Amino acid sequence: MNYISTRGAGLSERHTFSDILLGGLARDGGLYLPTQYPRVPAEELARWRTLSYADLAFEVLSKFSDDIPADDLRSLTRKTYTADVYSNVRDEEAAAQITPLKTLGVENGAALSLLELSNGPTLAFKDMAMQLLGNLFEYALRKHGETLNILGATSGDTGSAAEYAMRGKAGVRVFMLSPHGKMSAFQTAQMFSLQDPNIFNLAVEGNFDNCQDIVKAVSNDHAFKAAHKIGTVNSINWARVVAQVVYYFKGYFAATKSNDERVSFTVPSGNFGNVCAGHIARMMGLPVEKLVVATNENDVLDEFFRTGVYRVRGADETYHTTSPSMDISKASNFERFVFDLLGRDPARVLQLFRDVEEKGGFDLAASGDFARVKEFGFVSGRSSHADRVDAIRDVFERYGTMIDTHTADGLKVAREHLQPGVPMIVLETAQPIKFGETIREALLREPERPPAFVGLEKLPQRFDIVPADANVVKAYIAERT
Repeated sequence: MNYISTRGAGLSERHTFSDILLGGLARDGGLYLPTQYPRVPAEELARWRTLSYADLAFEVLSKFSDDIPADDLRSLTRKTYTADVYSNVRDEEAAAQITPLKTLGVENGAALSLLELSNGPTLAFKDMAMQLLGNLFEYALRKHGETLNILGATSGDTGSAAEYAMRGKAGVRVFMLSPHGKMSAFQTAQMFSLQDPNIFNLAVEGNFDNCQDIVKAVSNDHAFKAAHKIGTVNSINWARVVAQVVYYFKGYFAATKSNDERVSFTVPSGNFGNVCAGHIARMMGLPVEKLVVATNENDVLDEFFRTGVYRVRGADETYHTTSPSMDISKASNFERFVFDLLGRDPARVLQLFRDVEEKGGFDLAASGDFARVKEFGFVSGRSSHADRVDAIRDVFERYGTMIDTHTADGLKVAREHLQPGVPMIVLETAQPIKFGETIREALLREPERPPAFVGLEKLPQRFDIVPADANVVKAYIAERT
């Protein structure tokens, strides 16, 4: 397995999984992808159907990381995906499944289900990849006697998932940027209450895109990045994306009885990382009918999949919504899909993303490339605050199930793309407690709170407020490394 940049660097070089594990962007500013996607033949898919989550993760990861000894990788996946780590379950009988499938009912002739991805330590789907990443990082650093300073940006869930995965890990420090005052009270408390000496929270005076731009600016300062051993856990990190591929296979197996069946997935999306993993699973041969991209009012992705126009929003056009983890106007993982959409032409990808920086976007509607979107199974839709409140209320009244705001966006859009006889799986994003204000508005009651998080918001908080300035952040890191 060899990796290349979406913008062309490294085409004649060898980059292994371990080589790119601790980094983020390629040196030309592109994102890493394998030179070709491994295919899963029918007989192998049939064998995978009976595997535990940990062993399925080993099988998927081993196709992308052939430089890690099999025994080591299997040990890492079994250490990561245990009922002890994913203990915040709502159904004790489902704990061993790690990602239980909850069938709501049949609507318009299609089975409608939720794939529970939020049973991990921070109650968000990002634990599914981040917990593995923490163990992979510690393994790689110990093996080579190195240290790593992780720089990340979060609009809510990535930060806490990264910090809980990396806290106490040998050789790792975490510097996490978040938009000051723009996360839910629960999300803020999860991050800022951590007192571990290797965790640093920086509240940036701006929005999430400012945070993300700082991470990219630091990553593109190759001298600083090398001198201070900067790595990333944001969704641009390839290991995070491929770890998320696993639960598409697990969800498919749970929703079907044979590999002759097809399913659709709906994915609440802002940064395109989670649904990009679904795209990769489909490219590997998973029988996926549709990949439904669900956005909130920040609908840059929905606009693209409807029109072919990718238009980054300015700060004055980025809304602060009640599904804040999707309040993103520049989808950093989208470049990976565009690379595949354009037939893996790095020169064209480079030009398009130069246009994003210089002109604010690009238009593929007239080029003919946009028509190929249907070949990849993508459709999309948009949800508003009123829509998500209605969805939360409807699902609770109809099915007795409480969902969070992002999952509600997904459910609303999923219902627009149901097909008789094709199961629709909505990827759950988080547990409702993380967005209590909207749950109280929709249901007039308190959200369910796992025992481990009683009194969280009252704990002491530790963080530093900084301006949206990459140089200030670099100085902050340099002083502490």
